[in-house]
Amino acid sequence: MDKNPKLAELRKKAMSLPLLPGVYIMKDDQNKIIYIGKAKALKNRVSQYFGSDTGHPEKVRQMVSRVDHFDYIIADSEFEALVLECSLIKQYMPKYNILLKDSKGYHYIRLSPPPYTRIYEARQKMDDGSRYLGPYVSSMAVQQSVDEVNRIFQLPTCSRVFPRDIGKGRPCLNYYIKQCCGPCTGRMSQADYAERLEQALEFLTHGGKNTEELLRRRMEEAAENLEFEKAARLRDRITAMRRISQKQKVVMSRVEEQDIIALAQGAGGVCFEVFRFTGGQLHDREHFLLDDIDTPAAARTEFIQRYYSLRDTAPPPQITVDGELEDEELLEQWLSEKAGRRVHVVQPQRGEQAQLVEMCRNNAAERIAQQAGMAGRDAAALDELARLLGLKEPPLYIESYDISNTGGSENVAGMVVFENGRPLKSAYRKFAIKTVVGQDDYASMREVLTRRMEEYLKHKEEGSGFGRLPDLILLDGGKGHVSVVKPVVDSYGLNIPVFGMVKDQHHRTRAIAEDGGEISITAKRSAFTLISAIQEEVHRYSIAFHRQKRAKRGIGTELTKIDGVGEARARALLRHFGTMKAIRTASVEELRAVRGVSLPAAEAVHAFFHTEET
Repeated sequence: MDKNPKLAELRKKAMSLPLLPGVYIMKDDQNKIIYIGKAKALKNRVSQYFGSDTGHPEKVRQMVSRVDHFDYIIADSEFEALVLECSLIKQYMPKYNILLKDSKGYHYIRLSPPPYTRIYEARQKMDDGSRYLGPYVSSMAVQQSVDEVNRIFQLPTCSRVFPRDIGKGRPCLNYYIKQCCGPCTGRMSQADYAERLEQALEFLTHGGKNTEELLRRRMEEAAENLEFEKAARLRDRITAMRRISQKQKVVMSRVEEQDIIALAQGAGGVCFEVFRFTGGQLHDREHFLLDDIDTPAAARTEFIQRYYSLRDTAPPPQITVDGELEDEELLEQWLSEKAGRRVHVVQPQRGEQAQLVEMCRNNAAERIAQQAGMAGRDAAALDELARLLGLKEPPLYIESYDISNTGGSENVAGMVVFENGRPLKSAYRKFAIKTVVGQDDYASMREVLTRRMEEYLKHKEEGSGFGRLPDLILLDGGKGHVSVVKPVVDSYGLNIPVFGMVKDQHHRTRAIAEDGGEISITAKRSAFTLISAIQEEVHRYSIAFHRQKRAKRGIGTELTKIDGVGEARARALLRHFGTMKAIRTASVEELRAVRGVSLPAAEAVHAFFHTEET
């Protein structure tokens, strides 16, 4: 991307700003606002944009390249700057700020025209003769209510039209598994269907508890009047309502009212997931997909500001997040003032709240996976690994190395590649160690990574194979391996994270080694599973290559001892007969039949093995 020609001029202006809190406003050459930010000290913050762009993410570099000039407003305090920033962003919606569209809209419950009324979810009112309940703010609540009422009262959800299709064809599966009352069979009168629908509407308009009490009274009346079939139907509906209620309690919280916010990153971009709890139950959820962020801590803070600026309702008493925030105290003060009461921002480490945060993050990872065409668990594992290792983004392309030898002989290395959390076998590579004599794993690993980096320089224009750099390098070894390899990678001017994979006494993955210590991974289930899979795969691959070389060397050594048999004839014999045993027992005529084996050579092979046996 071309650098901004006004960079020096902009930096000079930025260096003249005061060391006071305030808001800065970046504009393009059309005088359009493209970014708004706040600062504790305007000079320090704004000048960072127009210095070296080495540490800037792509989004910031793009924004800086388009800045023509900037304005600023001095504030009395950093808190006042935050309030002003939120107000201006909401007013101007700059391109490079985190922008959240109000995806909620309004949602309705649609009741199709009688006599066989159906219940549907609808996003808008239509002039189609239907009756509409609502509007409702929560799409999740509408969808759940429609699903529940249709299931409890066994209302039809198929595409058949009644009364036109009554008696035409067999009932669908829902009728046989007792999820539909089956008006298509002709066994249900319009009056019975109307009664069932009336109860369903009671459920939608007055809630489950009131409807359950009403149904219970009707069931008792029916039983007293000896209408046992009717009483049994009402009993089944009450049971269904209780079953649905129990399922809803699966996602519950001891905190009565809170929002849980979690972030996931991946190939599909960035996703924030929000779980909203009221009365201890999950009652709504939202997700927001973004293209790029600066740092997770800064992104969480900015997202929370945008999210609660957008909403008309006050923030809940507790906001639970999945990681660190920038300016947490300032953010809590802003949220508390907006809510008119104290709002706490918490980051749980264990227990029920931590489990809910993990569930929220996994849902965000699933959204990212759908965008990138990945499996949800792979996206979650890579996101967790990035958090564990302190990486800015999930490592979508991982290379792993292992050394294998027997007492220093047949010294080889294997390189395996995992892309999007899965093995990419077409990118696997084998290395025969050339410069190291004897058993020296550190020197062998240094040679392999040096050759790998040299291959990158040769093929970097291709962008694939050795021409593609990994997001992460994992070595089968401890911090000693890392301290040897990291300087090799750094010497090429490449900023690639290098870690080791440490095993316990049972050869199982125990921790991640870094230059100077270890990071335990046993408590991080998704990352642990991924690292274990990578370590097992690279070990298997390097061992298989070592055994292959050792076997080939042993066979080749034995056959090439024979006069007239070189490596080419040895390979031809092995291809033809398959095993050394078959070569030993072959006759001269059978040996002669091998392409490239002359009569003298066949006689020499036959004589070698049979003399040996004698």
